[in-house]
Amino acid sequence: MRIKLNFHKIPRIPAKYRLLLYNKGVCISSQCKDFEKVGATIAVTPCDVVEEADITFSCVADPQAAKEMVFGNCGVLHCPSLEGKGYVEMTSIDADTSHDIVEAISGKGGRYLEAQIQGSKTQAEEGTLIILAAGDRTLFDDCQSCFKAMSKNSFYLGEIGNASKMNSVLQVVGGVSLAALAEGLALADRAGLSQADLLDVLALTPLASPHLILKGRAMIESSYSTHQPLTHMQKDLKLALGLGDALEQSLPLTATTNEIFKHAKRLGYANHDVAAVYIRARF
Repeated sequence: MRIKLNFHKIPRIPAKYRLLLYNKGVCISSQCKDFEKVGATIAVTPCDVVEEADITFSCVADPQAAKEMVFGNCGVLHCPSLEGKGYVEMTSIDADTSHDIVEAISGKGGRYLEAQIQGSKTQAEEGTLIILAAGDRTLFDDCQSCFKAMSKNSFYLGEIGNASKMNSVLQVVGGVSLAALAEGLALADRAGLSQADLLDVLALTPLASPHLILKGRAMIESSYSTHQPLTHMQKDLKLALGLGDALEQSLPLTATTNEIFKHAKRLGYANHDVAAVYIRARF
């Protein structure tokens, strides 16, 4: 089996597989050489990857970039046939985009799976992500050894769109929680309380989670090295709002949180860690 992955770092793929890599945009030569050192083959176009691979994994910036990989110049659809091919979309996308992609892939004989990622850069490097999948069940089963290399758990959620929707729901919970934590820390600081004491107390309450405590420490230490880009969180909140609009589900907390993250982006923290939302809450 030949596999194309598009990750910041190559996860621990079983040795029996061949890794074929395409980097959207300009591939920095030193990065490409790092990939080649561990046995990857660098492809020129997405079409080249799919023609050579049995299963292709795609993970790019946003829904528009995901569609460009499929429908764009030298994209997946430029392949004469996708018969026998599997395409796994790991980009955080909305259900409508996923439906557009599956129609295109299946229309040329291919199998399609949306596989949404829950986790950070560190978890990706450690192979402890959580994968939420929907679509072709046989492709999900065929991907299990690779999913096990990347993640600690993978879940099959049924028909196309379910994984995207589940991911949006989880990102709402995560984004709103981070914004609330940032405001709480800002309030504690303004009230003359020790933020470190607040986190110590929080860690002992039912509200505690390892993620919130970790991000809280990053906030009070002004440590914003990127594990989960702030811009990605804001994009996911926007996708969730789109889902809410489509379902006529009111999401007032999500809407407010989205504005908070948008403001943090305007302040220049788009590519910093999500913990940088604290800057918006503090000032």
